[in-house]
Amino acid sequence: MSQRLDYFALSPKASGKYAEFSMLLTRSPFLAPLAHLVMLRASQINGCAFCVDMHVKEAKIHGDRELRLHHVAVWRESPLFSEQERAALEWTEALTQLSPHGVSDAIYASVREQFSEQELSELSFLVVAINGWNRLNVAFRTVPGSADKQFGLDKAGLA
Repeated sequence: MSQRLDYFALSPKASGKYAEFSMLLTRSPFLAPLAHLVMLRASQINGCAFCVDMHVKEAKIHGDRELRLHHVAVWRESPLFSEQERAALEWTEALTQLSPHGVSDAIYASVREQFSEQELSELSFLVVAINGWNRLNVAFRTVPGSADKQFGLDKAGLA
């Protein structure tokens, strides 16, 4: 697979601002511990190889256990996630795969048991951000691992 185009080089202002927006979210004290799981799950759903690769490496660098990363795809059956992480993953799936009728009241109520309105708002923006990155990288076939040095992901030791 080869990359179709380099959207960062062709649209530096837009991609730079979008990256700034994403970084603002992942640096939130509330979102930081959930961000890699959320971004990994959305990327799995969207089939974004570049982002799956990136978020696995980021999570490993930030100390998440490899088994948990393998279990993200099967989080409902796995005992490795907290109730708050499960709620974040459920919300991620609901917003990534919008049903024709939107997000159900049952899912909303379940997720609200774990998050304040402010936290849910921030989490929702994170899901929006990763879905946008997924769409760009899938559309332009960004090659997994192609930005490892640029983003410091070579430190993950997962070559």
